[in-house]
Parts: sequence; C-alpha cells; structure tokens
Amino acid sequence: MVHLLNISIIIPLLNEADNMPQLIAHINGLYPPPSQVIVVDGGSTDDSVGIARRLLNDLSSVAQPTIDWQVIESVAGRARQMNTGARQATEDVLLFLHADTELPIEAIDNIQQAMTQYVWGRFDVRLDSRDPLLKIVAMMINKRSRLVSIATGDQAIFIKRSLFERMNGYADQPLMEDIELCKRLKSIAKPACLKSKVTTSARRWQQHGTWRTIFLMWHLRFDYWRGVSPEVLRQRYYR
Repeated sequence: MVHLLNISIIIPLLNEADNMPQLIAHINGLYPPPSQVIVVDGGSTDDSVGIARRLLNDLSSVAQPTIDWQVIESVAGRARQMNTGARQATEDVLLFLHADTELPIEAIDNIQQAMTQYVWGRFDVRLDSRDPLLKIVAMMINKRSRLVSIATGDQAIFIKRSLFERMNGYADQPLMEDIELCKRLKSIAKPACLKSKVTTSARRWQQHGTWRTIFLMWHLRFDYWRGVSPEVLRQRYYR
C-alpha cells in the first residue's frame, strides 16, 4: 500500500484584502483538503491579515476546522515570506501558492499521487481570461516548462519538505526566485509536470497590455540568464 504524504500550502500575501474571502473559500473547497495552510503576510497595508484572521475565526465558530490554518507575518519579499512559511510547516510536502492563483479541486490528490514517483513538480497553468492570445500564452508557458524543467510561481510549485530544507529554500532575491530554485532542483531530479491546471490572474497582462507584457517577460528572463542582477530586474518589472 502506497503511503500518501500530507501537504502544507504556503501562501505569500501582500495587499490581497479584496481577494481573501475567495482565497479562503477556495482552499476550504479542495477535496481532499490539505493538512495545513500557512498564509505569510509581507507587510500589507490594506488589513489583509486582519481580514484573514476574522474570516478564519468566523469559520471555526460554525464548524470544526479540517485544515490547520495559520496566519503569520514576515519581512517583505516573496522569497523571504515563502521561506518563513516553510520553516513553520510541519507536513511532508510544501506547496507554494500565489494568492491570485486557484488550484484544481483535486489538487491535493494530484500531488499525493505524483509524489509517489517524484520529489518536486508543478501544475499546468491557465489565465483567467477569454482572450485567445492569453490562451496561447498559457499553452506556451506549459510547453516551455515541460521542455526545460523550469516552473514559475504561478504554476504552484510543490516539493518534499526534506529536499527543500536540504536546498536551503528559496534564494534571498527579489525576483526570479522560482526560476533559481527550479534550476537547482532539476539538477537533482526531473519535475512532475501535472496536466491538471491551476488558474491564475491575468490582471497584469490586462493592465499593461498583452504584447508589452510578453516582451517584458522574455526580456527579463533573457537578462537573468545572462547575469543581470535580480535587483535590477525587479526595478524594471515593477516600473
């Protein structure tokens, strides 16, 4: 009989107050549920932490929680927040989830089955838009990821906690922390490339323009590959 590993979901948070009800409802709707969810705030100024704690308190008052929810705070920076959450995690597998990304309802089962053969992996991705060009963008992200064994944070990277600790977690850098981790991981083992899809927000593409965002992303990746520092890339990404 195969032993299925328990999963801790780690969610870095920054100014997601409007999204908190949907995020918590989504996680509670997963079947089977994760064992633990750690929300790590990085200095939100919109009361994300307070809203999250009130919602979870209301939830626990009407039903016995099936998930160990924790809301903690950290210094700012996605990599630092995820490392902080990982240190708090107690389960066998860590799943790093962006606050604006939704998992398929069977995600926990998908991961448990994958981890009987793999030590890390990611999901395929779709963007929450009907724009045909963005459907092509998502398809290309998935194909590229399979080809080069590199995943982005939007693809919900998961990894055995023991391996993550041995790798010393995410590098302390302000951008491309997901790419850097995957480069180290793929030198150890190939990832599980799950065909089930996470759904992530298309808001950046919609706000800044699809083609402009495509060019920016490719340019940032190319510059990171040729050695431009993540600090410089971050300034361009958020400019």
